Amino acid sequence: MPPRQTLRFAMLFTVVALAAFASLSLYKAKLHAPKPNPWLRAPMPAAAARPGCGSQSANKSSPKSFRRKGEGLPRFFVPIQFKDPRTLGVGKLLVASRGLGDPNFDETVLLLVHFDEKGVLGLVLNRRTDEPLSRVLDLKAAKNRSDPVYVGGPLETSNVFALIQSSTTIKKAENIFGEVYLISDKALFEQTLSARPDPHVFHVYLGYAGWTEDQLRAEVQLGAWFVFPADAATVFSADPGSLWQQMIEKTEFHWARTEPLAQIASPAGWF
Repeated sequence: MPPRQTLRFAMLFTVVALAAFASLSLYKAKLHAPKPNPWLRAPMPAAAARPGCGSQSANKSSPKSFRRKGEGLPRFFVPIQFKDPRTLGVGKLLVASRGLGDPNFDETVLLLVHFDEKGVLGLVLNRRTDEPLSRVLDLKAAKNRSDPVYVGGPLETSNVFALIQSSTTIKKAENIFGEVYLISDKALFEQTLSARPDPHVFHVYLGYAGWTEDQLRAEVQLGAWFVFPADAATVFSADPGSLWQQMIEKTEFHWARTEPLAQIASPAGWF
């Protein structure tokens, strides 16, 4: 093919890819809608509910959620699987690309906690608010708890989830990976909270992010997200405000070591 025709083809492919990427809806998946509970203390503060606000730096069936009233990153580079949407699943991390255009997910790191044909559910790990549990949860066990809540995503921010690291099996909790469990049952949440868990390995999230399987796979294939295997140090990072920057630098380090210049210049490498 003559060089001029090759250039035209490359430009056309780029336009089509960008148009497809822009048309994606990142959170249209309709997951199980929990029933309202009467133990709401107060609505979510507007500043904490807005995308990007609240950060201190600038089972395989749909889990039911109830309603609301650390170590740093490992020093080694974990394997990156960002080019293959087939690697998606529970226990994987999603790292937003620099070019991701949706403000709901700008510079976010998410943990996938549910993944099947009914839908995909993830929790944003790096949007910590200034609101303590004692002010958000109308529960006796939450009294005097000063550890902050996190905004888990733009959907149903009145829904409550918790992630906890435990060396022993937690009955009725979802084992996400290794020693990390998801708690979405109110009774179990109260029981766990009454045991005074260490806030360094116990985080509470309001809301979630949701997709269909096809939506998320398409976004990964277009370069919107990088996929990492999860580890507890990342999930319970003591500095969530810098988490995205550290993770995105890992992808760039990987590119610098392994990607030929021609591949970096391809449309999929621009996100």
